[in-house]
Amino acid sequence: MHVGRPVLRAIRATVFAVACVLVSAALHVLAGGVAVRPSTLAGAVALTWAGAFLLGRRQRGVGVLLAACFAAQYGMHHLFTAGAAAPPPAAPVHVHGTSGLGMLLVHVVIAVMSSWWLERGESTLATILHLAVTSLGALWTGLLILAGALVAPHVPRRPRTDHEADRLRRILLATGVRQRGPPTLLSVL
Repeated sequence: MHVGRPVLRAIRATVFAVACVLVSAALHVLAGGVAVRPSTLAGAVALTWAGAFLLGRRQRGVGVLLAACFAAQYGMHHLFTAGAAAPPPAAPVHVHGTSGLGMLLVHVVIAVMSSWWLERGESTLATILHLAVTSLGALWTGLLILAGALVAPHVPRRPRTDHEADRLRRILLATGVRQRGPPTLLSVL
């Protein structure tokens, strides 16, 4: 199965969007922001899911993923600030001061972690799927061979006579003797 298939992309995008938005919202609040409305969180999950689904069509490099995650975090910061559950405090903490720097650092760290997670996850998922398909192919082949051995009629073998065993020994010995000795002229050239 290819990692870019729509069903697999949708599942990956859902897991990523939910985890990314919830962690981002929680750390946004811890860095000095106010609680975010559930409807705003749902909108952020939907937008993040759409971006992750579109980018998940093929494997992307770290640069593309990092740029996309920074853009998503920038958008989420403004969305969380605009969609705050309570009115913002008299002096907005996301404009100036240490809380503003803390807010910036929170979103930068989440963007870096998200892009790393996506990049490593893509590689890991592709490897796991490749190994699973390869292993299942070998397992299926083994099961077919086993089923064939179980279904095939059992034909009793007749015991070998001393004459047949002696003939087999002579053939094996003659083959071994023929392969010994100095190389022939053709094999040297």
